[in-house]
Order: sequence, then structure tokens, then C-alpha cells
Amino acid sequence: MSLWYAICDVIPLEMLQWDFMRNAFLAIVIMSPLFGLMSTMIVTGRMSFFSDALGHSAFTGIAIGCICGAAAPTWIAVAFSVAFALLFSYVRSRSNHTADTLIGVFSSTAVALGIFIATLGGGSFTKYNTYLIGDILSVTPSEIGTLALVLLAVVIFWVFYSNQLTLTAIHPQLASSRGIPIHLSQCIFTTAIAVVVTLSISSVGLLILNSLLVLPAAAARNIARNLKQYHLFSVLSALVAGLAGLIISYYLGSSAGAAISLTLALIFAVSFFFRKVRA
Repeated sequence: MSLWYAICDVIPLEMLQWDFMRNAFLAIVIMSPLFGLMSTMIVTGRMSFFSDALGHSAFTGIAIGCICGAAAPTWIAVAFSVAFALLFSYVRSRSNHTADTLIGVFSSTAVALGIFIATLGGGSFTKYNTYLIGDILSVTPSEIGTLALVLLAVVIFWVFYSNQLTLTAIHPQLASSRGIPIHLSQCIFTTAIAVVVTLSISSVGLLILNSLLVLPAAAARNIARNLKQYHLFSVLSALVAGLAGLIISYYLGSSAGAAISLTLALIFAVSFFFRKVRA
């Protein structure tokens, strides 16, 4: 972190005089490409609402961890979310229901279970508010290190599986005929989403986390002419919105997660306008 702090010393931004802002700035630099890459996989795979359902399952895992007195409930939430994702993949592969129906079933069950556990025995719900709204200013160096490792894993996953996931989403029969293990790819994909969502929930907030996993790719899809541009524009959109949102939240005293989400919405609107102009 000392090297990063030295870099921040030469960046002409007033907010970087504070260590907590430097940590938040680095977290955004790491999380933005993470969200950008995951967004392309989620939008292409038509799993936009699944990430929201995983957020609900992560909240349930955190509630379970707090009830059990765990020192780090986030890791219990990660385990619960991964189990939730794998169970969803299993049921989806053996059911004739559409994906959106199953997502609705799992999402409503997860949020109901989370609220039930959080309020069990008359417990107060207020201690969970930070997970609903998020607070990236409280991110710690250890959490940043974990996010960096997750980013590395997602990049490796993207390099080896992005083409397979794209083909599976567009034409699953063709993917299967080419020997692509569809169910295995989907399990790995849903597990990756579960880990990213759970580790980001305390920084970004459950209420707006899904927008950060959908809007970057949605904006990129408006203007990208090929798959390479699609991934590049998604990552750039997430990075620009992340940095701009953090700066806006600092000077206006607002939620960083909400500012980032609104900036992404603005980028989507602009990209949609240029799509119409180009058409």
C-alpha cells in the first residue's frame, strides 16, 4: 500500500490526502474492471436478475454469520452464495421452468430467509443497513487485496471461458455439439458471480449492486461493433463511472455507490443516443 500512497501523493486530487479515500480510490480501480468483465458475461448470458438474487442470498449468509457470532460473516456469506448458485444451476438444468421463473423463486426465498434470520428473536435490523447501502470509504487494505485476487481469477476465467459462455448463451445446442461442457461452464460462471457479488456487497450496497453488474455491458452493447469492443467499452464504462462517482460523492457528500450507479445510467443514456444517431 505504501507504493500506492506514493502514487496518490502526485495525483492532483484534494480527496487523496486522506488514507481512507486512497483506499477507496484503489478499490474502485480494482472493482471497475471486475464489474466490467462480469457485466459482459451476465448480460450476454441473460442473467441480469440472477446477480440480484445472489445479492439476496449473500445478505442471508451475512445474517447467518452474525447470528452464529462469526468474526468475519462475509466468508460465511461467500460460502452460502456459492451453494445458492450451484443449487440454482442444478435446478435449472433439471427443470422445464424458464430462468426468470427460477430466479424469482430463489430470490424471494433468499430475501425472506435473510429477513427471518436477521429479525429472529426480536433482533434489530439496523446493524445490516451498511450492507443495504454500502460504504466503500470503509474498505480495508486486506479487502482490497482480496478483490485484487478475485479480479485476477476473473480475468483468467474470462480468457479461457468467455467464448464458450458467449456461444452457450447464443446457441446452446451448437455449443453442446462442439463439445463445450454447458453445465460445467454455467456452474463456474454462477460461482464467479456469487463470489464477486458477496465480496462487493459491503462496499457498494445490495440495493444498487445489480446496476453495476448490468449497466456497463448494456452501455457497451449500444455502441460496440464487435465482441472485442463490447468487452473494452464495458470495462471503460465501469472505470470512468467508478472514478467519477467517487469524486462526485466526495464533493457532494453522497453515497459513492449511488453516485457510481447514476453515472453509469448517464453513460448508458449517452451511448443510447449515439446508437440512435449512428443508426
